[in-house]
Amino acid sequence: MPPLGFSEAMRDVDLFVGVTSIAADPDWTDRGEDRYAGYRRTATFGALTASAEVRREALERILPRLKITGRCSLDGRFLVVRGDVRTYRIHLGSANILMEPDDSYLCIVPARRPGTGKVFLPFEDDRLALILSKAFLLAADTKITDETILIQIKRGA
Repeated sequence: MPPLGFSEAMRDVDLFVGVTSIAADPDWTDRGEDRYAGYRRTATFGALTASAEVRREALERILPRLKITGRCSLDGRFLVVRGDVRTYRIHLGSANILMEPDDSYLCIVPARRPGTGKVFLPFEDDRLALILSKAFLLAADTKITDETILIQIKRGA
């Protein structure tokens, strides 16, 4: 098989495996008992998929042009954002957030969009935009007014 054809086939396999995972759907609620918690944590904070690697490369080019560039850095699979209250690590694959120093999880849920009746397709989401919006929010963590977020941040600060 020609190398280019093989590479494209493997890329398609990676995309298929990545988007068919239950960990790729942030709205998946039919979990039943939480026996997949370990899998979900590994999948949501683990090694980056090929698409997340591309996202990392895009962030390398975008970050220097942002107002918050002095508060952000890339560290492995994370975008690290230094707020005034805490430092946050946003996973480049899942957009989930861990807070330093204890790696506690910070849940920030985007506003629900009205249902469109469409099937959830993870590769159509705006993960890069979500990561950047969280980074801007967390870089100015002293200006956050949402009580649900503030309680989580202050709990370990």
